Amino acid sequence: MDTKPTEISSGKMFGGYNKRFKHFSPTLGCSMNFHIYFPPSPSPSHKFPVLYWLSGLTCTDENFIFKSGAQRAASAEGIALVVPDTSPRGLNVEGEADSWDLGVGAGFYVNATQEKWKNWCMYDYVVRELPKLLSDNFPQLETSKASIFGHSMGGHGALTIYLKNQDKYKSVSAFAPIANAMNCPWGQKAFTNYLGDNKSDWEDYDATCLITKFPNVSATILIDQGEDDKFLADQLLPHKFEEACKKANVPLLLRFQPGYDHLYYFIATFIDDHIRHHAQALRLN
Repeated sequence: MDTKPTEISSGKMFGGYNKRFKHFSPTLGCSMNFHIYFPPSPSPSHKFPVLYWLSGLTCTDENFIFKSGAQRAASAEGIALVVPDTSPRGLNVEGEADSWDLGVGAGFYVNATQEKWKNWCMYDYVVRELPKLLSDNFPQLETSKASIFGHSMGGHGALTIYLKNQDKYKSVSAFAPIANAMNCPWGQKAFTNYLGDNKSDWEDYDATCLITKFPNVSATILIDQGEDDKFLADQLLPHKFEEACKKANVPLLLRFQPGYDHLYYFIATFIDDHIRHHAQALRLN
């Protein structure tokens, strides 16, 4: 099976190109798709810093590329966008598609330890396999200069991955992240199935818990949260994350946006701010 990426689609946008690739992932044991937005290049030898986007529940690698409008600012700032899928696919694990918040489209960016879900290792895929794949196959990407952001489940992924790997990422931001996963129904369901019943194992994938373990954050964490988000009170819990940041003296800019919900209209409205947030960090480092 070919681990090298094969281009399966390409479309020009804001002077650059949205390109979709497929490859076989040894980490996940299946074929995976991902998108890269390549900005217009000033010279053949130019290398772009990389900004990873992690999507939310039910999404594929396509939702962000189609709906966010992030390419305009990425083109202007000269940043490549890399968008992986949200879970393994095609493995035919029993029950993998029975509910929208577990299994396919719901990888939660963990390394599953339970036998049934042993291929659900999206953490290693995002942190280890994908960056090496990019470095080995795309000389126009400067993978050593990277930042990460995401939405909802992907915001949870971005925050937890950044906090545990600050040597790999210059900055992090999130839209409506699941900020305290072990204390909300989505996280409890996912963690029980993927990680088992030992809650100390859950803490390794909970952004609020990780703030206390990895408090030496230099770049400000940016979070936007819609005030009319129906998941705010029960699932997202940004106030818990905010409290942990205050206790640990971690720089956080948490912006509550009146009238906005959980959907891509909200993301598209504030995406330019997030691209600029990361562009500044990538230029400084």
